[in-house]
Amino acid sequence: MSKCLLLIVILRSNSGKSKAETPRTPSSPSSPTFAPSVCLLAPCYLTGDSVRDKCVEMLSAALKVDDNYKDYGVNCDKMASEIEDHIYQELKSTDMKYRNRVRSRISNLKDPRNPGLRRNVLSGAISSGLIAKMTAESLYLGKTFVHPQEMASDELRELRNAMTQEAIREHQMAKTGGTTTDLFQCSKCKKKNCTYNQVQTRSADEPMTTFVLCNECGNRWKFC
Repeated sequence: MSKCLLLIVILRSNSGKSKAETPRTPSSPSSPTFAPSVCLLAPCYLTGDSVRDKCVEMLSAALKVDDNYKDYGVNCDKMASEIEDHIYQELKSTDMKYRNRVRSRISNLKDPRNPGLRRNVLSGAISSGLIAKMTAESLYLGKTFVHPQEMASDELRELRNAMTQEAIREHQMAKTGGTTTDLFQCSKCKKKNCTYNQVQTRSADEPMTTFVLCNECGNRWKFC
């Protein structure tokens, strides 16, 4: 009888251990969380608003479509930040109207059929404030295709003035002929057969602007 009781106690003890050691079914892993895309802008150009920061980043990329920005020595992040800020200060919101405005700037700056617009912005012929408010029609500036009816009078006046000044500079360079040199390398054909000229485009106490023409491929650029 005592043997039977002892056997029952042992069996119950082993049964308890089995239940205690039964592994639990692992729970399903939680879904991964995706961090927001990393912003590549320098801290000084961050606005604190993710939508605005992304727009600045995309505008900067549009200005860097080709290597012209290197010829002009432009900080594209800074220029993009200025363009975006002009748009935001006018609309005071990041709503659909703001996004459409930014989207149209990006589209036109990247348009391969309208390279003149990007060059004029990079060279400063079209200011950040002007491109921020230009209408869709007036953005098509590469071929000087402008509808005055679509533009405000002050915008049209500023645009005409910018184009006139650029034409005067090119005329001055063509008239004087410039100086042939091998000191400059063309970013497009990589040749050093260039002609340069210096013109006072700003106030007398500011440095002169150097205009360079590649005699091999016709590429033009300028710097101060």
